[in-house]
Amino acid sequence: MVSKNESMLGPYRVLDLTDEKGLLCGKMLGDMGADVIKVEKPGGDLARSIGPFYHDEPHPEKSLFWFAMNTSKRGITLDIETADGKALFKTLVKTTDFVIESEQPGYLDKLGLGYKDLEKINPGIILVSITPFGQTGPYKDWKTSDIVAWAMAGEMYMWGEASDPPVRISGASQAYMCAGADGCMGAVTALLHRSISGEGQQVDISVYESCVQIDTSNRLPAWQMRGTVARRGGGGMGPAKHVSRKMYRCKDGWVNWSYRANPAVWPSKPLVNWMEAEGASTPYVSNFDFARPDFNQVLQDEWNQLEEPTAKFFMSKTKAELLDGAIKWGVMLYPVSTTADMMGNPQLIARDFWKQIKHTELKTTITYPGPFVIASGSPVAISRRAPLIGEHNAEIYEKELGYSKEQLAVLKEGGII
Repeated sequence: MVSKNESMLGPYRVLDLTDEKGLLCGKMLGDMGADVIKVEKPGGDLARSIGPFYHDEPHPEKSLFWFAMNTSKRGITLDIETADGKALFKTLVKTTDFVIESEQPGYLDKLGLGYKDLEKINPGIILVSITPFGQTGPYKDWKTSDIVAWAMAGEMYMWGEASDPPVRISGASQAYMCAGADGCMGAVTALLHRSISGEGQQVDISVYESCVQIDTSNRLPAWQMRGTVARRGGGGMGPAKHVSRKMYRCKDGWVNWSYRANPAVWPSKPLVNWMEAEGASTPYVSNFDFARPDFNQVLQDEWNQLEEPTAKFFMSKTKAELLDGAIKWGVMLYPVSTTADMMGNPQLIARDFWKQIKHTELKTTITYPGPFVIASGSPVAISRRAPLIGEHNAEIYEKELGYSKEQLAVLKEGGII
């Protein structure tokens, strides 16, 4: 286990009030060494009901989603909507550096726990608010979900077959992961500012805007510079008369490859050379001019003459054979990895990416992805498994705040903790 003195955020404390929209933010801060305390309502957080579950047994202490998003955190139960709960929370805030939350705008203000209230208790407090559309604007009171955020941000438009409706890119909540990571970046940036100015601040994260930012690499410039909308299934930056494949089947799965118009950025000729060397090319493929200015205007029937021999060539090989050949011939082709492929990937193994975390309550050890960054001077690491419901109540309320067992019993009886 990394000591608090060695870690990046060892001296700092975080109170994590988030639901699934912001759980990753607290996890990242915790992996960097901060003392992250996950605050749940008595009985447990609703995010504990999100599957999949360990051994497919639905249970609030067996959510694999909860496990993944709450490593490196301690856990307490507390109802901050009650008078006693608010008082307890304010006591915790006195020795806290960050509060992260994902309630609708105005919720904490109504409880007397908004930023203006918290800074009176602790002037250096940093409040990170992760909400669907941010703290201001005409959409600020709207709710969202992963599918809503991806659709409104333009990301969903690009996924799926050209002839079919847009689809989500995966079952996991990508929108919330983006917002959580942005929340972590905002938190540490505000901490840097505090180290200079001595002042805390509120960090306003919009899930919607976190997703929109992903679009800035090519699709937004395509619209701003050319007035064109990139198409599902291919078509490049401008209007095209054909749809190009991005995925090809091979013997044991799929590989990512597509013919592109710009040889300097994405050369297609190395693949043609490889196909010719193995007798898999055709005159049409061998003689195709990938630098032609009317690349996007190639008709679909002609384009199929390029892709069909390529598809046949890929189907003659495994993912491993195609990757080896791609390296040899300088082809920008990549295997589409399954979970099994990733677990056995020699690069990840060589870098000790996979971590074994003990779950004594389950009498087992579970494999987790490693830290999001490797830092030579201040290690980032998973310090503990996700907390059980109220697991650290006694540790924090009794040992750190000085409450007696009798006082805690009263608070528990009253549904405060």
